[in-house]
Amino acid sequence: MDPKSSAAPTLPAPADREFVVTRDFDAPRDLVWRAWTEADRLMRWFGPKGFAMHVAEMDLRPGGAFHYGLRSPNGQEMWGKWVFREIAPPERLAFLASFADEAGNTIRAPFSAEWPLELLSTVTFDERDGRTTLTMRSVPVNATEAERRTFEAGFKSMQAGWGGTLDQLDAHLAEGDPR
Repeated sequence: MDPKSSAAPTLPAPADREFVVTRDFDAPRDLVWRAWTEADRLMRWFGPKGFAMHVAEMDLRPGGAFHYGLRSPNGQEMWGKWVFREIAPPERLAFLASFADEAGNTIRAPFSAEWPLELLSTVTFDERDGRTTLTMRSVPVNATEAERRTFEAGFKSMQAGWGGTLDQLDAHLAEGDPR
């Protein structure tokens, strides 16, 4: 797997063109941070409902990558990767997110030829009174206008998808810290 990122991101899209999801968790920030940055923990919750992560390789450093494979209930495989840009424990994580092949090469989304190849995603973790507010912002990088329109048209679907994924994170966090 080549952890090198593609070309430097272009300037972020205006705020009205970015995807934002926010969720409060009844868990300390350190635990939520570890759920996002440790492969064994990500394997327990990350992905669409019903999918299981069967491969997870983590190189948590700027320029490093998280490469993962998901399997649907009917056995279909899907791969993705995050190439880390910024790691500021336990407050902020920024990465380029993309679909990938088994070798870790960036590929087009299986559902749309006009989905952006890469999204710059920034996740912040804010703690107050033992609870954590997670906010994720994503914008396409190096995208055509058609790719940006496709991305924006997907906001409602992405809200639903991330809602289910974050429900799984919430359940994972409710189990406590096994370590």
